[in-house]
Amino acid sequence: MGKRRSRSQSQLLNTLTKKQKKHLRDFGEEHPFYDRVSRKEAKPQICQLSESSDSSDSESESESEPEQVSGYHKLLATLKNVSEEEEEDEEEEEEEDSIVDDAEMNDEGGGSDVSVEEEMAAESTESPKNVPLSADPEGKEDGEGPPGTSQASPEEFTDAKHESLFSLETNFLEEESGDNSSLKASQDPFLQHVNKELKEKEIQAVATNPKTTHELKWPILGQLVFSSKFQKLETFKPPKDIDLKSLHLQKPLESTWTKTNSQFLSGPQKSSSPFTPLQKELFLIMNSYRDLFYPESTALKNGEEIRHVYCLHVINHVLKANAQVLGNNSRRRGQKFGVGDDDDFRDQGLTRPKVLIVVPFREAALRVVQLFISLLEGDSKKKIIVSNKKRFQGEYGSDPEERPPNLKRPEDYEAVFVGNIDDHFRIGVAILQRSIRLYAPFYSSDILIASPLGLRTIIGGEGEKKRDFDFLSSIELLIIDQADIYLMQNWEHVLHLMNHMNLLPLDSHGVDFSRVRMWSLNNWSKYYRQTLLFGALQDAQINSVFNKYCVNMQGQVAVRNVPMTGSISHVLVQLPHVFQRMEAENLASVIDARFNFFVNKILPQYHDAVMSHTLIYIPSYFDFVRLRNYFKKEELNFTHICEYTQKSGVSRARHFFLQGEKQFLLFTERFHFYKRYTIKGIRNLIFYELPTYPHFYSEICNMLRATNRGEEATWTCTILYSKYDAQRLAAVVGVERAAQMLQSKKNVHLFITGEK
Repeated sequence: MGKRRSRSQSQLLNTLTKKQKKHLRDFGEEHPFYDRVSRKEAKPQICQLSESSDSSDSESESESEPEQVSGYHKLLATLKNVSEEEEEDEEEEEEEDSIVDDAEMNDEGGGSDVSVEEEMAAESTESPKNVPLSADPEGKEDGEGPPGTSQASPEEFTDAKHESLFSLETNFLEEESGDNSSLKASQDPFLQHVNKELKEKEIQAVATNPKTTHELKWPILGQLVFSSKFQKLETFKPPKDIDLKSLHLQKPLESTWTKTNSQFLSGPQKSSSPFTPLQKELFLIMNSYRDLFYPESTALKNGEEIRHVYCLHVINHVLKANAQVLGNNSRRRGQKFGVGDDDDFRDQGLTRPKVLIVVPFREAALRVVQLFISLLEGDSKKKIIVSNKKRFQGEYGSDPEERPPNLKRPEDYEAVFVGNIDDHFRIGVAILQRSIRLYAPFYSSDILIASPLGLRTIIGGEGEKKRDFDFLSSIELLIIDQADIYLMQNWEHVLHLMNHMNLLPLDSHGVDFSRVRMWSLNNWSKYYRQTLLFGALQDAQINSVFNKYCVNMQGQVAVRNVPMTGSISHVLVQLPHVFQRMEAENLASVIDARFNFFVNKILPQYHDAVMSHTLIYIPSYFDFVRLRNYFKKEELNFTHICEYTQKSGVSRARHFFLQGEKQFLLFTERFHFYKRYTIKGIRNLIFYELPTYPHFYSEICNMLRATNRGEEATWTCTILYSKYDAQRLAAVVGVERAAQMLQSKKNVHLFITGEK
């Protein structure tokens, strides 16, 4: 379909109307009704079909003899190449044409008729209207995307053209790329990590060994907790000065890093060190291949600074791993058959993907890829090859005009929700020496960049037919950036991902088992995987992931700084804060204990009409649904706003609450995170649970605005907490005051004077 026909054939087809074409296809000859009568004797037209122009594969065509076929039969053979769907479409068109009167049908002009060649050419070049959202292994479907985003086409785009160019099996190490001295160095942390062999006894002891910990204080990162379940726990302190050569960076990173990172360097620091003080300490931990949890990464302050340094670590790791494979390819090619030990060439995992970067939005993925290009390109005149770059920028970039010009939100909101904020995507990136292939199939990729939702739709669930998670089997470096945002999206997707990390693949995927490392064959990959976890806050759920799923044999490092001053100091209105302590037997019973405490102790105080205009702030959506159902059952005068409320419903709820027509307003934390609307008319505040983000506490409190003189005296603010809310409590009131509150076991009354 879509092959060109000869000019003579095309000209002859152009003279036929649709009716003539149909009759020619059905009967093999022109209908006598359409015979042309001319005063001049028409010259016979000879239709010659070359072998290249013949696109029919039918049996009747192959069996026919060329010398016995007339011109009309040859035209018929070309028309038989049309698919059944096209025939049905043309038959429908003919039925519509039958409405036209005979005079119109007998018109020999045929100017409005389109030739078969043009029709087929148009069909062959027709492109789908929907642009695919992301690349997907095995061409699987994305499923339904988030609201406001384009739906993916059934077959997602993956770059299949450059498979051989980026294949690790068929390429060799180029001599001009430099010698492999960094890989040969015995002090290279990459080689020390991947070549270290664990023993069976050590693996068995991990389940029973207690975790040993040691605390250190670093100049910039602050309080660090080193921990490990393996026998030896090694700690270190950062040196005052750092030399790029001592970091064993792979070429060309030594020269490109300084320029890429120049925006964060200024003055004498730019000449003395290529790292900022924060980057230096973070990279020292990363380069030691320890797991790291850094809970002080914010999009507004140091998020980009941290992204630069972990992208340097990623590219350094991938270049070294690929250089090792390509170097061994060259050694094997030059080696005689049967000479040497196969164990010398074990240099890869069961599948090729070795780095997984989890980011919340497409804008973050765009910045990561741009950093990759910058790190490989630097200031060299020779540009690197980046395949599918234009398509990537179109799908992951954003149009500044799409953003409302008068939208005013806090600075942290603007920093988080910048650019393309679609949260359903995934893309494979292959890197070979100084070339980058975007949209590589997952099993031909070195680096995977995806959102939790994008990975969840691939991994699937139990019982689903179309699911795949083999590409996670040999991940050596896992980076989870902006982990706090996933608490606002769907934390279950993160847990689902972690449960499928480093499992044995169900299929071989064409791997050469003689090249696979023994610890990968033994299903010990999780003990060699380095996990870097970055977030903006200390949270029990994030801590749980770090403690449960990070079992790197090199150990773990967590930053555990305590907040000395809480976000309550940023409250600008005069407001009494009453912290109501509730008791719970264990962590599992906290949810029920909080609900019963609220219904029996707190809510009865607000039944009076004097306590109108009460906003109830609810961090958990499940608690919100439970309270909403209870309020409906008790027929209380309330309205509600959550992240799923339509815009009209939000407007009505805000209006009713402001006018006092509704006494209570149930308000979810996720709605506040995504919208940041100012709720007017609040006189009484109830925090059903302490906010996930500490600064949300001061933002909600500062929504109170006095309309009449002396109205501030009637304002109230009640906060529910338990001993299991120690981290959130410390972030709101400060660590010293939180410690006193947890020890006293009494309700605490605080009064903020509103000093600015």
